[in-house]
Amino acid sequence: MKEQTANRVFDIVNFIVLAAATLLCLAPFIHILAVSLSSAGPILSGKVSLIPVEITFESYKQVFTDSSMIRSLGFTVLLTALFTVFCMVMTIAAGYPLSKRKLKGRKLFMTIVLVTMFFSGGIIPEYILVRSLNLLDTIWALVLPGLINPFYLIILITFFNNIPESLEESAEIDGSSHFRTLLGIILPLSLPVIATLSLFYAVGRWNGFQDTLMYINSPELYPLQLKLYQLIQNNMISDLLAAEGAGAVSRLVPEGLKSASVMFATVPILLVYPWLQRYFVSGVMLGAVKG
Repeated sequence: MKEQTANRVFDIVNFIVLAAATLLCLAPFIHILAVSLSSAGPILSGKVSLIPVEITFESYKQVFTDSSMIRSLGFTVLLTALFTVFCMVMTIAAGYPLSKRKLKGRKLFMTIVLVTMFFSGGIIPEYILVRSLNLLDTIWALVLPGLINPFYLIILITFFNNIPESLEESAEIDGSSHFRTLLGIILPLSLPVIATLSLFYAVGRWNGFQDTLMYINSPELYPLQLKLYQLIQNNMISDLLAAEGAGAVSRLVPEGLKSASVMFATVPILLVYPWLQRYFVSGVMLGAVKG
């Protein structure tokens, strides 16, 4: 009875701590949502916290009627999908052979991968490389330089190493090639890690804008996050000019519009997680090998 009571108290404390942590994580998001749905008066007077005041959808109307925002959203979706597919193909192509202990030079290749996790060529050499390949101001400048993340590659290799070798041996006995074994056996068993890494790649590309600042000049190739960056930067410059008496108050972007733009850029990538959540399960290989 004492042990049951102690376990129950432990569960209650855990629930309270996790609930508090969840609320702390959600509070900024809820605040942005409340600001985006509130009118200008309560926002300027600081009355908006976690609940909208004088609810209005005017900010969202402005966002959805802005052709540049819609164009950036479409381009960002295309860029993210293309980047994720290419990254997973390259990561799988590199991870599967490196998971084989019989591969000659495996330790050398793994050492090279580990070195790239701690050292990089730097921004200037990377820019020179992209320029030399004639990738500037193209979508490929945002895709090709980051095709393989060493950390994600190591995660995939570790997962492949945990797949029983007897599965591949049985496939080889049946005359299956390495490529067919990869597509027919290894990848179906690896759906959880593939979904997880795909989500990591997609979120990283969706939230990225620094490479766009360096490589892209055409407005039609601006991703959504760069539009948000420009919106905030222009507002900061207007604040500075207004503080110096330059009369730039009229160019200030309303807080409601900024918050609505943030929500516009955040919600699409959030909708991806529930679709992939069904793959985040354990025991996929349970019963795959029976002795």
